[in-house]
Amino acid sequence: MQLSFLKSKLHRACVTHAELDYEGSCAIDIALMRAANIRPYEQLHIYNVTNGERFITYAIEAEEHSRVISVNGAAAHKANPGDRIIICTYANLSEQEAENFNPTLVYLNEENQITGTGEKIAIQAA
Repeated sequence: MQLSFLKSKLHRACVTHAELDYEGSCAIDIALMRAANIRPYEQLHIYNVTNGERFITYAIEAEEHSRVISVNGAAAHKANPGDRIIICTYANLSEQEAENFNPTLVYLNEENQITGTGEKIAIQAA
């Protein structure tokens, strides 16, 4: 059996551009992609914390160390510059692979600078 698990996350990234007329995708600073283990053209699930929109697109590279997060094409209707978003990727794993698997979690500030990383999300308190 294959199970779907969170593979990587850029938590609370700040949208820098929303380009309607650019080829559809989400451009992400190469350094941030590398930190979060996101590959070019990998499917992304994007959750807009600012307005509640949720959508799927794919990753493309933005200039390294530019801190760019650009939502492009039709998806640009779902995010505006300044919106805070969560960018996730998922992996299908066997039960055996899942036993020792941990996601790559990258936490960002409002300037898309890395403020922390991790492999586990804390247990939510009651």
